[in-house]
Amino acid sequence: MENNNNYSFKDFLPVFLILSITGLVGLVLVIFVFLPYLGPRWLFFFFGVMAISGIAIPIAYYLNRRFASDSPAEKNVIIRQALWFGIYGATISWLQMGRVLNSGMAFILAAAFILIEVLLRLWERSHWKPKEPQS
Repeated sequence: MENNNNYSFKDFLPVFLILSITGLVGLVLVIFVFLPYLGPRWLFFFFGVMAISGIAIPIAYYLNRRFASDSPAEKNVIIRQALWFGIYGATISWLQMGRVLNSGMAFILAAAFILIEVLLRLWERSHWKPKEPQS
């Protein structure tokens, strides 16, 4: 893998706009237009993941820039971390719909997602090889 740390937020702007706008417009339509049957309920989760992931892209980008490591995060890592935010938000809303969500469960679920991401980053770091200097 090459050091692909030469990117700015402009590279994420199309993904940010598409996910955020599509997710938020879809959520508004599902909430205000459709009745809460099975199909629109799944659409709610789908658009929720899109909206939260889109909104989380700048947060993931900032955190990876601010707390950079020896093996810098690539673009797909930042997108994956934003998707973890979206999946977490949809899971929390699904648990709340079933009235089984409490603060302990939300904390354990967040800790599990963070642990999965940390283990993925450790695995990626173990395969990362820096470029050798040009002579």
